[in-house]
Amino acid sequence: MDEVVVQVEKTKREWDDAYEKTIEHIIAIQEYGKSRREGEEKISLQRLNGLAQDGLSLLNSLQFNLDLLAPQLPSDDQVQSTQSLLETWKNQYQSLRVNLRSANLKAKDNMRKAAQQERELLLGGGTESTDLRRKRQANAGVTSDAESITESLRRSRQLMVQEVERSTNTLVAFDESTGVLKKAESEYKGHRSLLSRTRNLLSTMQRQDVIDRVILIIGFSLFVCAVLYVVSKRIGILKLQQMATAAIKAQLAGKAANGDAMPIGQEFDGGNTVPNVVDIPLQQRLHDEL
Repeated sequence: MDEVVVQVEKTKREWDDAYEKTIEHIIAIQEYGKSRREGEEKISLQRLNGLAQDGLSLLNSLQFNLDLLAPQLPSDDQVQSTQSLLETWKNQYQSLRVNLRSANLKAKDNMRKAAQQERELLLGGGTESTDLRRKRQANAGVTSDAESITESLRRSRQLMVQEVERSTNTLVAFDESTGVLKKAESEYKGHRSLLSRTRNLLSTMQRQDVIDRVILIIGFSLFVCAVLYVVSKRIGILKLQQMATAAIKAQLAGKAANGDAMPIGQEFDGGNTVPNVVDIPLQQRLHDEL
């Protein structure tokens, strides 16, 4: 069964009990003073009014509880029936207040009549009046003691009610604190998982950074090696070009010196001789490997 339904049923039972007890107290107030001559009044009128007022306060709080629980019921039919029951309770509560007022007026009238009868007996004299005075004095003392005890009990009850309310507020505060702590725990778990993922991501980024550094170092080393290789090859080619150029110049210089030492008669052989052509080797093409 739903928890709200259970609370509603409990409230109904408490209302029935409190309603019956309040009616009993109101009837006792209404009958107060009728049997005073026989000494049958064991509870004072003030005590009866206090009990009736406590019953009305309890009924009012039960109305408030039912008004809070009605909208939380699971079905619309239950909500409507509970609201109609709440209206009935309100009418009964107002009727009890009116009856309590009427009962107090009736009790005062009864006490007035009883006092009138006692006055007549006291004025009449005799043994009956003496016994009545003694009984009245004894009843007055007992009534005073009972009223003082009742007042102390009412104060104790009020203190207990205050302590119960304070304990209830403390429990509510504890429940709220528990809810806040549970919420904080769930948030902490979420943050912890987020921190774990962040830590893993940072570890991955660190590994990637190390790999990138290694790749950069290796690439830079290869680039430097290639540059050194190209520079070394370039320097070797320049030296080779210089050596080849020097050799060609030396050969040309030697051929020119030999041509200047020949006799003039040998240069022209009557026009029939073909002059010797100096075989000069062609300069070989040097290709730049760059």
